[in-house]
Amino acid sequence: MSVVSDRLPTFPWDKLAPYKQRAGAHPGGIVDLSVGTPVDPVPDLIQKALVDAADSPGYPTVWGTPALRDAITGWVERRLGAREVTHRHVLPIVGSKELVAWLPTQLGLGPGDRVAYPRLAYPTYEVGARLARAQYEVYDDPTELDPEGLKLLWLNSPSNPTGRVLSKEDLTRIVAWARSHGILLFSDECYLELGWEADPVSVLHPDVNGGSYDGIVAVHSLSKRSNLAGYRAAFLAGDPAVLAPLLEIRKHGGMMTPMPTQAAVVAALGDDTHVREQRERYAARRVLLREALLSHGFRIEHSEASLYLWATRDESCWDTVAHLADLGILVAPGDFYGTAGDRFVRVALTASDERVRAAVDRL
Repeated sequence: MSVVSDRLPTFPWDKLAPYKQRAGAHPGGIVDLSVGTPVDPVPDLIQKALVDAADSPGYPTVWGTPALRDAITGWVERRLGAREVTHRHVLPIVGSKELVAWLPTQLGLGPGDRVAYPRLAYPTYEVGARLARAQYEVYDDPTELDPEGLKLLWLNSPSNPTGRVLSKEDLTRIVAWARSHGILLFSDECYLELGWEADPVSVLHPDVNGGSYDGIVAVHSLSKRSNLAGYRAAFLAGDPAVLAPLLEIRKHGGMMTPMPTQAAVVAALGDDTHVREQRERYAARRVLLREALLSHGFRIEHSEASLYLWATRDESCWDTVAHLADLGILVAPGDFYGTAGDRFVRVALTASDERVRAAVDRL
C-alpha cells in the first residue's frame, strides 16, 4: 500500500465528478455552487499593487516586508478590536489551507498527540493530523473533551460548512478552558467579515481573551473578502511564543509569500470599500438562493455567516446532490464535512449574478 493511501483519505471532490458531468448536461449549462471559489474580479487597487511589484527578482522573506506586517497589525487592531499588536504577533502564510494541512507537523506533533476539530468541519483539519501521524477526533463542545494529550484545538467560527457563529460568551469559555489545560488553540476565522444574521467575534478580541494572546492564534485569509484565492494570501495573528518557532520552521521550509502578493495584501488590508462592495454582492445572492431553496422544500440550518447555505430535504445528501444535478445545479454533499452532515448539502454563494438567477429560475 502506498504512503499516500495509508496517510490520507480519498480526496472528496473526486466523488462529485459524475454529478458535475450530469449537471453540465443541462440545456442551460451548469450552475456550480459546490466550491466556494470567488468569481468576481480582483479589485483594481489590488491588481495595480500586484503589477507595480511585478519587478521582484530577489527572494521574499517568510516574515514579509515591514509594510506587510504593518498592514496586518493595523487591520487586526482596526477590524478585530485587538490591542497592542506588534510585528511579533503576526506571520504571513501562503494561503490558509497549507497552514491547516501542515500545522501539526510544524508544531512537532506526532503519534500519541491529539488534535481536535468540530464535528462538521473543513476536511483539511483531519488531513493535517494524518500528515503528522497524530490522533484526531471531533467534538460538539470542546470543553467536554478529555484534555489529556490534547495538543491542538481547532475552532472555526464562522463555520465552514454550516455558517454557525460561536458567541462571544462561548469563545471566552473555550479560551479559558484551553488555557487552563495548556492546550494550544487555533481559531480559523477566514469568514469573519461575512456575517449576515450574526456579528462574528475573533478570539483576539480582549473581551474574549482578557487582553492576553497566550496560547491562542487566529487564522485569516483574503481569499473570500478580497477575491484573492488565486493569490494565496493569508496570515496568522496571536501568541508570539507560538509564531516565533513557526517562523523559523517556515524559513527552513521556504514557505514564502511572493513579493507581488505581499504588495497586494498591503493594498487589500488598507481598503475597506472593496470589502463592503463584495459583501453586498454576496448578500444579494444569498437572499435569492435562500428564498428559492426554501420555496423548493429545503430547510436551512445555521448559515448566519460565511459564504454557504447549509440546507436539507431530510434525505441522503447524495439524493439531494442528484436531484439538483438534474436541474443543472451542483452542490457539495454534507458528508464531505463529516458523517453528521449526511442529510445536508452545502450551497455556495460564489457564482455570478447571472448563474445565481439561473439557479433560482430552475428551483
